[in-house]
Amino acid sequence: MDSPLSARLRKQLAGPRDGALLRFSLGNALLAEGDAAAAATEFRAATGFDAQYSAAWKMLGNALAACAEVDAAIAAWEQGATVASQRGDIQAAREMQVFQRRLRKQREA
Repeated sequence: MDSPLSARLRKQLAGPRDGALLRFSLGNALLAEGDAAAAATEFRAATGFDAQYSAAWKMLGNALAACAEVDAAIAAWEQGATVASQRGDIQAAREMQVFQRRLRKQREA
């Protein structure tokens, strides 16, 4: 049986391909496998490699929300929306703004 995608991606960490895209891919794989906390760690690493990676900020917020880390999720989406706006990715910025509003409403309810 093949190993999970996350295991195959982990083998590439600290190698020549380690970077924002690898960490983003690993985060997505972990999130799909149900490990939101580990996914958040990898999305944070992706933003560490490339702070302008708006998709990584978006997914970091999603992973943190899945871990019930509401304030951290909102902060990630705020940063992501700022980055996306600066890069001209208006759709991504709007999505993250909507996610923030929804999470704030849930917190207040």
